[in-house]
Amino acid sequence: MLEIFQSLRLTLLNTGYAKLNALWDFDNVISPFTRMYYITKGSAKVYHSNKVFDLKPNHIYLVPSYTYARYTCEDYHEQYYISFLEDISNGLSIYGIKDFEYEIEADQNCLYYFQRLVELNNNRKIKNSNPKTYDNRPTLQDFIKQNDTLNAKELLETQGILTTLLSKFITNHKINKDHVTPPNKAIYLIQNYINENLHAPITIDELANKCHYSTDYFSRLFYKTHGIRPNKYIQSKRIERAQLLLLTTTSSLKEIAQKVGFENLAYFSRTFKKHTKKTPAAFRKEQVTI
Repeated sequence: MLEIFQSLRLTLLNTGYAKLNALWDFDNVISPFTRMYYITKGSAKVYHSNKVFDLKPNHIYLVPSYTYARYTCEDYHEQYYISFLEDISNGLSIYGIKDFEYEIEADQNCLYYFQRLVELNNNRKIKNSNPKTYDNRPTLQDFIKQNDTLNAKELLETQGILTTLLSKFITNHKINKDHVTPPNKAIYLIQNYINENLHAPITIDELANKCHYSTDYFSRLFYKTHGIRPNKYIQSKRIERAQLLLLTTTSSLKEIAQKVGFENLAYFSRTFKKHTKKTPAAFRKEQVTI
């Protein structure tokens, strides 16, 4: 299965060095690309994958593509940053077949790699740190085209650095062959779709149609892959997102309910309690010290 890694393609979008303050505060960020940070000074927080990551100096951080995230900085911090697209054979994502750490202590070479990448691509800085200004199709296409300005040496070195840095986050060395079959590729793409559309109604018929499967076959395949029915999976993801919003925002319960696809606040509260054994208000109150 080494051909899977041999087909890995990493495409640089941006890299640079930023000095950021409390204005670095962004919610509901779901991007089609990976982000990576090396913190040099100060502190900040990133929330994703149902965890809180305290950004601290001499550590590097990974935020996978298509992952709901929130970014906050209470005071000040400085960071090297990288954003890049990743894909492997048949349009899959490496995050679908490998396990990753999202925070690791930097080794003696990490700082050099970040600095060298910026040196090689000194015109790839993000002008505005607000994701809404660059996390869109036209802007991303412009970023991708900038790779055409690199010569062969610069391009190969850029790709080598990206690959080296990404490899540091991988936690195991085995590939699950079951994860790379065409049916599971479809399920992976559906997971991305669900994560991006938790604020909206999602039906099983709709998901099955996107895969060009019958509803019954899609449901059975989804259950075989995840051990849970699609409707329950969607509901669990809505509640996970609600927990993150309760923990990291000051949005009202009604606003949070709507952001995760519940138009009825009472139904949202009942569903939330069914999953967590607490009401949304009680959950927020208990977590306030986190």
